[in-house]
Amino acid sequence: MQANTSSAIEARQVGNRVVIGGIIAIVAILALAGILLLVNLPDANAFNARVERLFLESNLITPAEIRLLEILAQSGTQFEAVFSSYRLIIFVLLVFATALLIAAVAFLVMLIAMNRRMGQIERKGIEVNSLIISRDQNTVYLNNFEFKLTEAAIETLSVLAEARMDDEVLSGAEIEAVISGRDASDCDEAAGATRIKRLRDTLGNQMVSELLVKNIARRGYMLAIDKGVIRMV
Repeated sequence: MQANTSSAIEARQVGNRVVIGGIIAIVAILALAGILLLVNLPDANAFNARVERLFLESNLITPAEIRLLEILAQSGTQFEAVFSSYRLIIFVLLVFATALLIAAVAFLVMLIAMNRRMGQIERKGIEVNSLIISRDQNTVYLNNFEFKLTEAAIETLSVLAEARMDDEVLSGAEIEAVISGRDASDCDEAAGATRIKRLRDTLGNQMVSELLVKNIARRGYMLAIDKGVIRMV
């Protein structure tokens, strides 16, 4: 049990490291792509620099030529403002894409973990971490879920719990004998089977009842849980 627990913890730690490494890799790749994109974009002031160079190298004397140069300068200023806004938009889109990819990875990991968990439940059945039987209150606490049972159902479940703690499998006649106080040879197998059926009906949830109370062919009935989780109060 300890080896299985340690291997499960190690597997979980490895999985966590893989997820963290994947998220860091996504952020690093997108950050590198954003830096390369922003660095390779043309300078927003390049147009104004060309207009200034044209003004210095040209001999503009007529009003029309000077007016044309002013229009070009104004266009360069507007181009610089638009280009700066484009840089901001690209930066916001990169941040948004990073957040979406991280969220997608997180949801994917959650789905994988949930599918593994459901597969374990399908293979192993219900996992009971705590079974507390309160005879005085006719109540059973299964994984902290409260089930109110009849007195007869509590007696049947108590007998099965005590047998499970002793690693015993009880037939229907033996169950009836323990509850009624008679000898097992004087009890009918069907009477114990009826008590098991009523216990399952009282539990209500078919999956819980069928997986909790296990029927072993030609041997009898037992609780399919670890005896260490059983408590009688």
